[in-house]
Amino acid sequence: MSVATMSRESSAAPQTGRAARLAARTGQFKGATAGVAPGFVQGNLAILPNALAGDFLRFCQLNPKPCPLLAASSPGDFRLPTLADDLDIRTDLPRYRVFRQGELVDEPADIRGHWRDDLVAFVLGCSFSFEEALIEDGIELRHITCNATVPMYRTSIATAAAGPFHGPMVVSMRPMKPADAIRAIQITTRFPAVHGAPVHIGKPELIGIADLGKPDYGDAVPVNADEIPVFWACGVTPQSVVATVKPEFCITHYPGSMLVTDRRNTEFAIM
Repeated sequence: MSVATMSRESSAAPQTGRAARLAARTGQFKGATAGVAPGFVQGNLAILPNALAGDFLRFCQLNPKPCPLLAASSPGDFRLPTLADDLDIRTDLPRYRVFRQGELVDEPADIRGHWRDDLVAFVLGCSFSFEEALIEDGIELRHITCNATVPMYRTSIATAAAGPFHGPMVVSMRPMKPADAIRAIQITTRFPAVHGAPVHIGKPELIGIADLGKPDYGDAVPVNADEIPVFWACGVTPQSVVATVKPEFCITHYPGSMLVTDRRNTEFAIM
């Protein structure tokens, strides 16, 4: 997912995490959060009933590349004070996805009507953090150039199972010239809390991707003849797991519409 602009239309993106959350909370902003609050950590979201929370926590611990856990709430608590003092997980993302028995049933901008006292919210690290570092180093990110959402693919890479949670890893792809790919590996290795280094480089068929032009999520982008595809573990993996496990109830972020926190990207970089 990208660090381009707050949305396709807006040139006045909120510059702090709090401003971004308030814009989402009041319904002023319902788009993608790419480019919102530069320097602030954004997160993927998974909300599950407490009966499944222990297994999902273990799943994150066993799969830190696609599911780097930043914070988890207490059952029924919509706050996450380690990420922001005034955060309300029910209202502060631009858009959500609600699943029942693994089937998508709603894509609301507010989940207060779906909230239950037994729900536990998990926030996972997002590639926006390392993309900012790549851009600062002068590396082109094709989805940003194309004003698109990064392409994401289900793979043949199995996640480590925990309780009922299992399924394929989802990866995001960024085409790069070989020299830029090497530099990108060096840079993203410094961000293990937000996906870290790539999980695969080169031939997509080796990880079960038949056609780069047909992503499972996001938008297809061109890969030039002098470039190679570089794949990072992706925080959309929990949504793929939901499709496999089919829990009785689950809420996630809408792809590209993340939680913007008050934490700084620099806090998660290993210098």
